[in-house]
Amino acid sequence: MNTEHIDIGLARYSDWAFTSSVVVLVLALLLLAVELAYSRGRKVEARELVSAGAVSADSDRPGVVVDTPKRSADERIGTAGLSLVYLGIALLFVCIVLRGLATARVPWGNMYEFINLTCFCGLIAASIVLRKPQYRALWVFVLVPVLILLTVSGRWLYTNAAPVMPALQSYWLPIHVSVVSLGSGVFLVAGVASILFLLKMSPLSAPDREGRLAQIVQRLPDAQTLDRIAYRTTIFAFPIFGFGVIFGAIWAEEAWGRYWGWDPKETVSFIAWVVYAAYLHARSTAGWRDKKAAWINVIGFVAMVFNLFFINLVTVGLHSYAGVG
Repeated sequence: MNTEHIDIGLARYSDWAFTSSVVVLVLALLLLAVELAYSRGRKVEARELVSAGAVSADSDRPGVVVDTPKRSADERIGTAGLSLVYLGIALLFVCIVLRGLATARVPWGNMYEFINLTCFCGLIAASIVLRKPQYRALWVFVLVPVLILLTVSGRWLYTNAAPVMPALQSYWLPIHVSVVSLGSGVFLVAGVASILFLLKMSPLSAPDREGRLAQIVQRLPDAQTLDRIAYRTTIFAFPIFGFGVIFGAIWAEEAWGRYWGWDPKETVSFIAWVVYAAYLHARSTAGWRDKKAAWINVIGFVAMVFNLFFINLVTVGLHSYAGVG
């Protein structure tokens, strides 16, 4: 392997940042899962709380001190877990940046780097969408697929820092791959939201349903909120991923002399994009909203995962060089 232009020290720090990110995100998942499992479903009181030691200006009893209710243990655990999520995102960002500095190129030239970037985009999207405190429980279900992807990436798809192969040495690499990564990461959040929406619409959400799984489903945000999250994230990612496919076609014309060759990777990417188009259409069509549309969105998410692993690692095509180094 050519390491002439590789900064081994920065590459090692990048690997440490990756490992640290995974460890921190695992701890965050555990803390958030504890909060989800043991929270008591508290209702937010519709009144203004007066800080401890202060006197309410509107109080008809001057001098009466109103204490702020203390947060429960599970709420404090959840807050700590969310703080670790942000720390894990920062460490993953450091990993990506150091990888780029170590190789003097954009850090998404192989499967390991692509998955890291996709997970980072998904986590950033989740940080924006789930910024409200009442959505914190959803982080558990976002972190599970992200950690699975990062584990597979670091354990089986890891590639030593190196220059990209000649087939990828094009100005289209930073454009095409970054856009596809952003779209894929946001689609991950949309897929999780649709799966949770289907669970919320199932008998598990019935108030009289017993069992640990039913209790967890009942603590999720309402079905309408989950459906809205899935729709808004999909409608954001849909054109971005579409542009990624188009940029790939333009790059293909420069590299191989044709815009479209029915390569397995580009074909499944197009199929996934069509599935998401069907979801957006179904979401706005009477009789197809709710569960039917959500199932279409889940199918699109499955197609993305299939495209990421099976197409890249099993099939043989013009994108085979994007697999394990």
